[in-house]
This record gives sequence, structure tokens and C-alpha cells, in this order.
Amino acid sequence: MTSSANVPGAPAGRVRWTMIWLAFGAVTINYLDRANLGVALPYMTEDLDLSKTSTGLLMGAFFWTYAAFLPGAGWLVDRFGPRRMMAFAVAAWSIATMLVGAATGFLVLLLLRLLLGAVESPAYPSSSKIVSRWFPARERAMAASIFDSGGRAGTAFALPVVAAVIAVLGWRGSFVAAGVLGLLYSAVWLKFYRDPETHPGLTRQEHDYIRDGGSAVEGSGAEPMPWLHLFRYRTVWGMLLGFFCLSFVLYFFITWFPSYLVDERGFDLLKLGFLGMLPALLAIPAQWFGGWLQIRLVTNGRSVTYARKVPLVSGLVLSSVIVFAGVVESAALALALLALSQSALCFAASSLWALPADIAPAPGNVASLAGIQGLASNAAGFVSPLVVGMLLDGFGGSYVVPLAVAGGMALLGALIYGLMIRSFAPLGTAGGTTTPARPAPDTSPA
Repeated sequence: MTSSANVPGAPAGRVRWTMIWLAFGAVTINYLDRANLGVALPYMTEDLDLSKTSTGLLMGAFFWTYAAFLPGAGWLVDRFGPRRMMAFAVAAWSIATMLVGAATGFLVLLLLRLLLGAVESPAYPSSSKIVSRWFPARERAMAASIFDSGGRAGTAFALPVVAAVIAVLGWRGSFVAAGVLGLLYSAVWLKFYRDPETHPGLTRQEHDYIRDGGSAVEGSGAEPMPWLHLFRYRTVWGMLLGFFCLSFVLYFFITWFPSYLVDERGFDLLKLGFLGMLPALLAIPAQWFGGWLQIRLVTNGRSVTYARKVPLVSGLVLSSVIVFAGVVESAALALALLALSQSALCFAASSLWALPADIAPAPGNVASLAGIQGLASNAAGFVSPLVVGMLLDGFGGSYVVPLAVAGGMALLGALIYGLMIRSFAPLGTAGGTTTPARPAPDTSPA
């Protein structure tokens, strides 16, 4: 576990790391609940007589509402704070998950998937807000990489864990069990999470270290910028487009990757269950390494912009090796290339959820920017599998062209982060990427 002991120049004190590991737990449960449907579908299809078209709609429906609600969820987190909004989100998505276990047909399932997407939307903006409140600028990427890696952990362990629960309790029982886990965690969250100003265990030394390092303090400094004004900045558009490109590739691993292993490489169920976990598991330490590297770079005098761009650009360039997985003959080599690609993506992603705090013009804009950024990511969540499916149909089921397109998107993302965004600094200040996207907008606070 990361602690102040291995962060250069940090004081004795670990409360801030406890807070971010709480967020990691929430995100892990979030992804476990998302993936429950995919694991249970073979059993649900038989019991509820679902067609392939129906199952496709159910898988995609989550992203419709999740993406649509993210910007508003970010605003709510800025308004009510991460403690209340995360507790609400975990409890609400847990109840929605449990209700899936009682579903009797397609229409009910569709409505519940739409509900699940909506109520999960505050999770990432809340976590990003925690990073901004609890961590100085040089540690933000490490903290962000920890909570975001919960997505990899939840995805990796969903297949064996949910499958084991289904074997004991049936598919309906798996949703109930996942929901109960979430409700218990919501209670844990309310008991242990506090903001720095109200946490009884935070020492004055650690408090000052956090504040002096540039953490966001609500009610201090500039007033929040009007929500729509955030879209006037090239930095914001660069973050949107870059995150879309990165997520386009990442969602291949979340959606089509198991089918690729079975259809293209002939993996049986046993190999799929164990070897298919490897890319996601290897991606977790890769993401943590990206966060650690950024601490080292900033500590050694590099700018925040330089520290963020190193993993973003190099990770996306390296992830383009996904192209070669479609043409090599060896299944083992293809799996190794895919593992390298996903690890490189997550190395790049170590910067992503630190960026809202880096560029926010005021503390009250952090979660809003996280929600806006998340909108682009989840737009890729339903565009990427659709494009891959169309390319598979168009090229006779071959993955060569879809993987080539994914590699191209990775390189495009590297160009966007490297060239379109000049610096990561608060919007409205002097510095390249804070230049408005159109001439002379009103950047005064509301």
C-alpha cells in the first residue's frame, strides 16, 4: 500500500492514503456490479428468453445514462461534497443491482440498466474531488491512479468471483449478493470518510503538508467559473478528445477482448477465465507506477505539465502495439502484446483523474470538470464496441482492421495530449492551454 513513507519529502501521516483507498474500494465495487450482467447473461438469456439484440441493448443501455448524467453528477459533487454523494451513489447502485435479481423480462431489465448508469455517475467525480481535497499537486496522480485502478481490479475479478457466486446462489442470487456488498460498503464509507477539515485523525503536520502543496480548499480563492464557460477553453476540449481516444482502445478490452480470445485465438472457457485476467491484472501496477513516476518528476523539479504528459504521451504511443496482435501467428505472443497495450493505456491513465484538479479555476469546479471529462470517456464506451462490431462484419470476422483502428486511435490521443494541450494550469491564467478556444470570452467569475 502506498504511504507517506515512500513519497519523497512527505511527513509522517497516512490519513490521506486511507481516504483514497476507501475510494478505490468504492470504484472496485462499482465495476464489479457493472460486470455482473456480462457474467450472468448466459444464464439469464435462457431463463428470460432474451434475444441477441436484446442482450446487446442491455449491455449498451448502461452507458447511455451514465454518460448523460456524468456532467450533472460532477456539479452535484461540487455542490454537496464527495462524502454524501459517494454514499448516495454506492447505496443507490446497490439497490438497483439487487432489483436486477428480481427482474422478470427484458423491459424491466432495460429500465434497471438505465437506472444503474444514472446512479453510478457520481462515483468518479467524487473520487476526483477527494484527490483535489486530500492531496498536494505532486501526489495527485498517484492518488488518482490508485482509485482509478479499482476499475481494473473490479473487471479482473468479476469473472471468477461472480461465476463462483452464480454456481452457489444462481444468477439472481449473484445480483443480490453484489447489492448487499455495496450497501455494507456505503455504511463503511459514511463511518470512515471525512474531508480534511473535519477528520479527527489528521495531524496538523499532515494537514499543513496537504494545504501547502496546493490542495483545493472549498470556500477559498476564486469563485467557481460558470459551468458552460468551462467549454470555452482548448484545454478542456483537448482533455475530452484525448480521453475519448484512450477510452476507445480501453473499451476494446472491456467488451470485445474475450470474444477475440475465443474466436480468433481458440481459447476455451478455462483459458479465458485465467489467462483473460492477465492484461487487467498487469495494468494495475502499471497505473500505480505512472502515479509514482509523476511524484518523482515533480519532486525533482519538473513542471506538473511535464509530469502529466510523460505517461499520457508515451503510454498512448506504446499502447498502439495492439495493432500487431491482429497479425502475429502465436496466440501467446498476441496475448503478450495485448497485455502490454492495456498496461500502457493504464500507465497513461495515471494522469487522467489528476487533471481536473490541475486545471480547475476554483475548487468548486473540480468535480464538474471530472464529470465533463468522464462524459467523453463513456461516449467511447458505446462508440468503440459498435465500430469494432461493424468492422468485424465488414471484414469477415477478422480482427486485423479493428485492432489497426484501435492502434490509430491511440496514436491520435498521444498527438492530442502532446500538441493540442500546451500546459496543465488553472483555466483563465497565463499559459498555453488556458487560452480560450474562441477569441476574448468572458472569463470573469460568476
